[in-house]
Amino acid sequence: MDVRGGSISSDTIASLLHTAARLDPVKLTFTVWVDENDLSGTIELPGFVRATNISLSIGIHMTVTLPAHGCEFPMLERLSIAFCRIDTGALISRCPHLRVLRIYGCQSYDTLMVHSNTIEELDVTHFGGCVDIVAPEDFRLYATMHKDFSMSLSAPMVQDQWWRCRLHEEHLNLGIHGSWCLSLLELMMTKKNGDIVICLNIRRPMTDYVLHSRNLQEMFQFPNFSILELCLDTSGHVYGAVVLKLLRICNGIQRLKLETNQNVGKNDEVCTPNCPCDQPQNWRTQNIFLFGLEEVEIQNFKGRGHELDFLKVMFRCASLTKVIVKLESKVSPSSKGCKETYKLFKANPAVECKVYQKRGKEVIYA
Repeated sequence: MDVRGGSISSDTIASLLHTAARLDPVKLTFTVWVDENDLSGTIELPGFVRATNISLSIGIHMTVTLPAHGCEFPMLERLSIAFCRIDTGALISRCPHLRVLRIYGCQSYDTLMVHSNTIEELDVTHFGGCVDIVAPEDFRLYATMHKDFSMSLSAPMVQDQWWRCRLHEEHLNLGIHGSWCLSLLELMMTKKNGDIVICLNIRRPMTDYVLHSRNLQEMFQFPNFSILELCLDTSGHVYGAVVLKLLRICNGIQRLKLETNQNVGKNDEVCTPNCPCDQPQNWRTQNIFLFGLEEVEIQNFKGRGHELDFLKVMFRCASLTKVIVKLESKVSPSSKGCKETYKLFKANPAVECKVYQKRGKEVIYA
């Protein structure tokens, strides 16, 4: 059943929903727009006994309530809700077989609560409150969130798990004076070897970005992880200071992987001698205890001075067992920067150090 309507009253919407419920559909798509003069009302959602798939869109942020009794969704497996205000915790408790939940542009009181023994996939877009998730094994989360959100995730690591959180429009300041921002965070949990991987996409902010300072640990409450993967869009800027800042937050990881894009676009801000990206300038001489860090991998390595400085900090502050450097495609293995890198590796014979060209051929430098 497909119900669509323009600007209509909340009473009419409620009547249409109850009429649809009496027809007892297996699949329901309900898309309407509330009259802007009738936004103070509420709409009571009836139960749909046979429905396995429901898509509900009621703009603009109309409050949808559930009756105390008689509103059940015993067969519902897929639910999509958009542009309304609803108690997701109460709704999910009436959906014993729900597998897929998609929420777009909704308000859910103070907390978006998703506690379910059957949920397999949750897709949340444009939400700025607290997200509280208790899910079973084999759970996937996709999210595009507002800067003010926070998240609590509890799910057993029995199967592979993956979730993504993309920050919409407003980016998080990770550097000095807005020199770096976070645009994407991913978490992966693998059954094969028990690794928990955190992936952060970090870039130079554009001039029209609105940056906000937030504590990553305040925003994300997740298990201790073993691998940190950073995708750095540097635009030719120095990344050592911001990576060390993140390593302090993520202290305890076993493996660090850096994938850098150091190409400078025509609209990118040029890195100057006193650029904020290189602050604090004493990062090269800092001594921080990187407990547990054993492996470092850097992709698209160019052998620039600040890259060598970063490697020196890693050798000094971590008990490394393995370092892998993969050269950027235009970098010659015989370049001055590469030769300096080989010297650094030879000065640390206890660490297994390997250099590869872009296409995977190993560089023999001994």
